[in-house]
Amino acid sequence: MMRWLILAVAAGLPVVTAATEQNVVYDKSRITCASRQMGVPVEADFRQFTARIDFDPGRPDGSRISIAINTASFEFDPEVDDEVRGRLWLNAHDFPQARFISSSVRAIGNGRYEARGTLEIKGARSEVTVPFTYQPAAGGVFEGVFVISRLHYNIGEGKWRDTDTVGDDVQIKFRIVTDSPAAKRK
Repeated sequence: MMRWLILAVAAGLPVVTAATEQNVVYDKSRITCASRQMGVPVEADFRQFTARIDFDPGRPDGSRISIAINTASFEFDPEVDDEVRGRLWLNAHDFPQARFISSSVRAIGNGRYEARGTLEIKGARSEVTVPFTYQPAAGGVFEGVFVISRLHYNIGEGKWRDTDTVGDDVQIKFRIVTDSPAAKRK
C-alpha cells in the first residue's frame, strides 16, 4: 500500500482516501416496506439486515453504501409472514438476501443526498436512486424512502400479480443510526 502511495504522489496523481466506515447501531435502526392491500396501507419490518456505510458529507462522491436485508426476517402478521417469505413472494429459501450496493453518492442540497446503485431482489436487478438525509447529531442518522415495483422483482407471483389485491408500488423506508458521525476526509 505504501509503495503504491509513494508512486502515485511521485507521478502527480491525486490521492483519494476512503471515507471512514460508520458502525451501525442495529437496535435503533429500521428498514420497512409499505404497500397497499385491497386499497388499505400496510407496513412491515425487516428485522435483520447488515449495512456498510463509508460516508463523508463533505465529499459524498467517494462514499460507499451497501445494505443486505435478510428476507426471512420479514415481519408483519404471524398469519401471513410465512406466506410472504415463501416462493411466490420473497422466496427467502432460494433468495435469502435483498441487496443494495451504491455506485455513486452525491449531494443534492440542504443535507440531502442521493445514492445510486444496484438493487437486487429475488435475482432481479435494477439501477435505483435512493434519496436520503444525513443528520450528524447523536452519532449519525441516515433516513430515506424510495419506491420500487414489486412486480419488477417478481414479488407476488401467480395469482398475486393482481395489483387490485396488493398494489405494485412498494415504499422502502429506512432509518439507520450509527454510533459516530461521518468523518471528513483530509
